[in-house]
Amino acid sequence: MLVSELNSNICAKAQRQIDLLEGCVKRKEALSDVLHAAGLSYDDLCYCVGGKPKSISTEYYSLNAFAKKANSIPVVSFFSGAGGLDLGFEAAGFSHAMLVEKIPLFCETIKHNRPNWDVRSNDVSKTEEMISVLSTKIGSKKSFDGVFVGGPPCQPFSIAANQRFSKDGANFKRIGFAHKTNGNLLFEYIALIKHFKPVSFVIENVPGLMDVDGGKQLNKAYEELESAGYSMHQPMILKAQYYKVPQQRRRLFVIGNRLGKQFLAPNPTLAPLPVSGVFEKTLRGVKNHLTRAHSAESVLRYIRLGFGKRDKLGRVDRLDPFVPSKTVIAGGMSGGGRSHLHPYIPRTLSVRECARIQTFPDDYVFTGPVARQFTQVGNAVPPVLGAQIADAIFNSFYR
Repeated sequence: MLVSELNSNICAKAQRQIDLLEGCVKRKEALSDVLHAAGLSYDDLCYCVGGKPKSISTEYYSLNAFAKKANSIPVVSFFSGAGGLDLGFEAAGFSHAMLVEKIPLFCETIKHNRPNWDVRSNDVSKTEEMISVLSTKIGSKKSFDGVFVGGPPCQPFSIAANQRFSKDGANFKRIGFAHKTNGNLLFEYIALIKHFKPVSFVIENVPGLMDVDGGKQLNKAYEELESAGYSMHQPMILKAQYYKVPQQRRRLFVIGNRLGKQFLAPNPTLAPLPVSGVFEKTLRGVKNHLTRAHSAESVLRYIRLGFGKRDKLGRVDRLDPFVPSKTVIAGGMSGGGRSHLHPYIPRTLSVRECARIQTFPDDYVFTGPVARQFTQVGNAVPPVLGAQIADAIFNSFYR
């Protein structure tokens, strides 16, 4: 077929699609009903510009690529969320002694997928209670042989969280440690580290933690941990797209050990991983793949977007398959996260597609309402990134 004929066919399909969408708007019909009556789905729709490229990278890394032989090193996980960092440590061979997560729904997701893990719905801010709970599991002696891992809730330090508010509003400023609910959880976590003295620990957070109060709070954390006998590695900001995750995502890692050893950080790749491989995987038979029934008005806006462009009204971006995905956003507990637009289909992504961008295994099921599933996925550390951190900890402190 000649290129001119191919372009003519694409234009003809696009025009038929526009006619269908405009007809829905004119007759005030639900697009989902019209598509169903025609034996079609949203996945039969297409963009008017920038279709699926003929030559595209299919590279994608699952946790299986990072699987290591099981070791006897125990892990206690705090602020576990849906278990992203924990899946990484599991793949690297560590075993979980206990996971602590305050939100019951997140606990349900972990229990559903790992029924043999000891998951507790406790509040880390209640230090004495946490010491009592942990002592029954790992003993009361102040020298735990394993690893503590945890990411205190990051909303007070997050730029992305504050961008949901007006710059003139009281919520816009990153209030950090002044936050009444989450602001001091970093130091509550440090109190548990100081009490149980694990061989090593991980503190994971957003890079904004480094800037709060001009860095005074993070410096204070370092001083407390060094005074407790820990050798501290300098704060690391890792860009996930350089660690075999198809997503632009920056995370801060603070790592220490009481053996006086040097932490050898994982090596980044030379080039970022594009998101295209995510959309080469079949969706047949997977869980959490429900897609939104967009209105015809919304789709009429979406179909005119090029790769990487934003629909300003809906505040969603069409993904560019040639580069990493933009950050998967979680949203708060009072509202769901926003998923991006599929690069080839004019609709937003499903939970499963977002989970693949985050490198969760396809057999890992997220429980609860769809909005809360997005929250769990978006809050997580990408498991593939977690596996590389875990492997680096093993090689640095336990060989």
